[in-house]
Amino acid sequence: MKKTFLSLLSAAAVFVSVQTVDAQVKLPQASSTTKIEQGVGIKNVTLVYQRPNVNNRVIFGGLVPYDEVWRTGANNIPSITFEEEVTIAGNKVPAGTYGIFSIPTKGDWTIILTKNEKQWGAYQYNKAEDFVRFTAKAQKVNGKVETFTMAFENVTPKGADLSLAWENAKVSFHIAVDQSKEIMASIEEAMKGDKKPYFQAAQYYFNNDLDIKKAVEWANEADKGNTKAPHIKYWRARILLKSGDKAGAIKTATEGIEMAKAGNNEEYVKLNGQVIAEAKK
Repeated sequence: MKKTFLSLLSAAAVFVSVQTVDAQVKLPQASSTTKIEQGVGIKNVTLVYQRPNVNNRVIFGGLVPYDEVWRTGANNIPSITFEEEVTIAGNKVPAGTYGIFSIPTKGDWTIILTKNEKQWGAYQYNKAEDFVRFTAKAQKVNGKVETFTMAFENVTPKGADLSLAWENAKVSFHIAVDQSKEIMASIEEAMKGDKKPYFQAAQYYFNNDLDIKKAVEWANEADKGNTKAPHIKYWRARILLKSGDKAGAIKTATEGIEMAKAGNNEEYVKLNGQVIAEAKK
């Protein structure tokens, strides 16, 4: 009896051990989760989505029917978070988090931003929860996109394209931001302080085609006492050239080349040289 009891106890221990091991097994997701935080201007756009594979299936017109609301990936619908108001296809979209549905077709697609971003699949899709619908251009891609991919492309300080691609289809739409008032206000406020952002402000004015005279003024201030920063010479030279002062641009860029050579900085030897070449045309 004692041996039987010990045998049963031992068997139970083995069973518990096996059960414990099974509970600790970690298996990969069939559709992996990806999170992207993309800076657009001075704010971020955050995207979370699932990435299924083709796996030798016919996707559009097969697994994903045409002209029906699709979850846009697998499992949970993608969620996108804007830190500020953006504009998409002419529609103002306030800061916040939205879900993304889509309606694939043989032509252009319909993209849906829903106010209910926490949904698994499209089974509970409710049109009443749409925030906005818009049309997105679709195109065929060369080759095959095995893993469903969403990506930010053509990123500038004023916006970015959000694309989605899978199998032989790619769709994209533009997200535009207008941060000019906020940026201008921050520059104005910073200029009241002891450490004035002359260099950054001059660059911003240059890149956004603002008051070039003010950009020259700030570039000159940034360059005062500069003996070791060829990048400041480079930007000042570019700004002077844009203002029409070719002689000043050549002189400043030449000084930048001398600084760059002294610091063994081949990049700014080349860049300052390019300004000189452009000024001499």
